[in-house]
Order: sequence, then structure tokens, then C-alpha cells
Amino acid sequence: MKQRRGHETIGATAASRQELAGMEPLRALADQAFSRAAGAPLIAGNQVRLLKDARENYPAWLDAIHAAKRHIHFESYIIHEDDAGQEFADALIQKAREGVRVRLIYDWLGGLGNASRRFWNRMRAAGVEVRCYNPPHFDSPLGWLSRDHRKMLAVDGRIGFITGLCVGRMWVGDPAKKLEPWRDTGIEVTGPAVADIERAFTQVWALIGSAIFPEELTLDEPAPAPTGNVKLRVVATLPAMAGLLRFDQMVAALARERLWLTDAYFAGTTIYVQALRAAAMDHVDVRLLVPSATDIPIVKALSRAGYQPLLEAGVRVFEWNGTMLHAKTAVADGRWARVGSTNLNIASWLGNCELDAVIEDEHFAGEMEEMYLQDLANSTEIVLDEKHKMRAPGRPRRPRPVATGGGGSAGRAAAGAIRISNSIGAAFINRRIFEPAEAHLMFLGGTILLALAILSAFFPRFLAYPAVLLSLWFSIALLDRGLKLWRERRLLRKSRDAAK
Repeated sequence: MKQRRGHETIGATAASRQELAGMEPLRALADQAFSRAAGAPLIAGNQVRLLKDARENYPAWLDAIHAAKRHIHFESYIIHEDDAGQEFADALIQKAREGVRVRLIYDWLGGLGNASRRFWNRMRAAGVEVRCYNPPHFDSPLGWLSRDHRKMLAVDGRIGFITGLCVGRMWVGDPAKKLEPWRDTGIEVTGPAVADIERAFTQVWALIGSAIFPEELTLDEPAPAPTGNVKLRVVATLPAMAGLLRFDQMVAALARERLWLTDAYFAGTTIYVQALRAAAMDHVDVRLLVPSATDIPIVKALSRAGYQPLLEAGVRVFEWNGTMLHAKTAVADGRWARVGSTNLNIASWLGNCELDAVIEDEHFAGEMEEMYLQDLANSTEIVLDEKHKMRAPGRPRRPRPVATGGGGSAGRAAAGAIRISNSIGAAFINRRIFEPAEAHLMFLGGTILLALAILSAFFPRFLAYPAVLLSLWFSIALLDRGLKLWRERRLLRKSRDAAK
């Protein structure tokens, strides 16, 4: 596959071959840096299949589940109690009754209002081991901020899936109601990397209960035989790790020709936005594809507030014209590609458990670029006019389809809240120059604070009582946690004294 740098074609000339030969040590150094930044080694010998939307992902998942012989590990932020969710529940129940060890993790907040206790109990009664990530606990008042946002499936240590899709009818669509399926991307993996996908699952499983014994899996057995020639990293992040943030920044810094991003809930931090701006100003073709439809209209305006600094630096921003764009992908220089669950915002980078695959393969990257161009054909580019105002020329006149609730709105609201807090915080300390598009954020923040001030002046108890309750809750939680740790320390001392 030919690549372009500026106006020079890197092809089969002798000069270019010498240039590439000289780059090999640099690539080795970059591989080492990537491994350290992401906390994930590069694994060779795999076969990777690109899966687009539910029409390709769901059948592949169900085929793997039906073929399971030993165990199934399924981790999904949301599993809806609808036709799609029931189909997967039935498949898992059937395999559990056949004697296959079936383990399932769902997120408490993701499942809230989307699946009933009866839905989970039905699976548990049939032998499916179901665990819920991070339900509310009295001794952890802010624990709800950490979510398990991963979406993966692994079967028998032989096949694995890393994806952006949850399980629900919105990914399937409803022709009768003229609702298009959500746009999303996943991959199917076979080969040695499946062991790392399994290991990622056991990591979260152990966080929320007893660990899985190694002998129950293939983790202590020889690695699966190579099935192809694709190299990839399985990047499994936990809260506060920021492995993928470091990796994303490195890719933005090292991209020489192209960096094409797709994200469902973009709210890039200042350092990441600056990395994209620097790449674009260095003549890298940086593109960002985001959704246009949303079930929270105000959030769309908040998201657009972050476009202007990107557009002014030369980053091209596109909005998807379909129902909802939920994919989280990246492809750079026809060489690196990323597919998984991580959005380009603080919640994903620092607050959640996330799972992504970073593939280093020119053929796969070429497939990703081709798919990206197809997506752009169904998108509208956001541009700046002569007055530096954003507009979307050629926007379809048909009514914009509204994204039906899939649980992603919480993530998009969080992204919008982050953008508001960043702008207001910067305004208070006057640490940067503001863009005209942020004017409405200033008005919104000022209006909210003014309303709180007026309420507090006339009704002091409006703020006093919640503050008292929160302080009481936090104090009891800390005292309870300290008491438990003190008891653990006493037991540890007694066991040490007994050993002596």
C-alpha cells in the first residue's frame, strides 16, 4: 500500500527503500515506547477480522457462543432487556445448561433502567455466573464515578472479540419505525492475543469477587498457535491508569501523514487537543468524525464548542448523518489502527475500565481507512466561514433522526459537563484565550451560578441541608473504611505473632 508524505510518494524507488531501512531502528524504538505507554506488549501471529455494525458483530458473537466447549467470558457495559438482549441471554443459558462455564459482567450504571433483576436472575438460575460492576456502596460515596465500559467476548481461549457495541435493539435498528441501526465497529481475533483478551476479563472479574483459578482457563497452557501474521496489543485499562491516553498522544505526535479518528463522545483534554492541533499544523491530515444525532439536544451544542480550536488549526471535523455514531476507532499512516471501547474524553481515559485493540498491520489499516471514507460519504463537514463561525454546508434537509436511548447519553452528558467545567475553570483563572464558540458556555455557567446564589440568599437551607448530609455520609464512610482497615491490621498482626 503506497503512502504519501506531503507531495512525495513512498513507493518502490531505491531512495525510498534506503529511507525505510533507516527508519527501522526508529520503528523499534517507537514499538518500545508504545508498549511502555499502553502497558501492553505487541503480540504477533494473529488473525483479525473487521466487523461493521450489529449485522456483522452479533452473528459472529452468537456463532462463537454456540460453538463453546469449555467457557464463555462476556463483558458488556449495557445489555438491554429487549429482543437483542433476550437472544444473547437465551444463548448463554443454553450453553450453561450444557455444562459450559459461562461468566458475565455488566456495569451497574449501564444496566440501570435497561435490564431488570428478573432478567439477571433468570440467567443465574440457569447456571450463568453473573457479576455486577460497582453497584452503589454506602462506604464509597464517589464509587459510582468508576464504570466498567468494556465490551468484549472470549470463548475457550480460541476466539475473542473487542468492540464498541453493547447489546440492544438500537444497534440492530427498527425498519418498522424507520430507525436506522447505530453505526459501530468491532473486531474478531484468533491467535496468541486471545490469551490477553481472556486475561483482561479475569482482571475485572477478580476486582468484583473471587478470582478465576488459572487451571480453569488456558492462561497457563502454551499460547494458542499462530493463525495469521497480524501484530496487535490488547490495551486493558483500569481507572487512573491513563494507558490509552498516553498511547493516543504518542500516535498524534508520531503520525506523519494521516490520523483519522472516530468518536462517539468527544471531549478531548487540552493536552490531547493540542496534540491534534500540532499534528494538523505540521501538515498531517487529521480528521475527526463524531455523531450529529443525540437524545440530549443541549449536549450537541456543548460538543460543538470544542470544534473551533481544532478547525482553526486545520483539523477537519465531520458529523455523521445517521441515527447515532457509537464507534471508537483510529487509524494512522496506513499502519496503526485502534478499535475498542475508549472514547476520547477524561471519563474513558481516567475513570473507567476500558478495552481496546491496537493493530499494527498495513492490510487491516487499509480496511479501516476504506471504511472511514465510506463513513465520510454519509457525513457533513463542519467548516468555518469568513467570520470564523461554524456551519455545516449541504446538511441534509430531511429531519434529523434522534438517537434512541442506549445508555450512551450518560457518557455524552459527562463529556459535555467536562467541557463546561474546563471552560468555566479557565475563565476563573484567566489561563487561556477563549474561542467565540464558548460564549454560550460562559452564559450557561454564569446563569447556573447566579440561580444558585439567589436560591442560597433567599433559602439558605437549600444548600445547607445537602451539604450537611453529604458531609455526614462522607465522614461515616471514611470512619467505616478506617475501622475495617484497622481490623485487618490487627488480624494480620495476630497471624504474624502466631507464625512466630
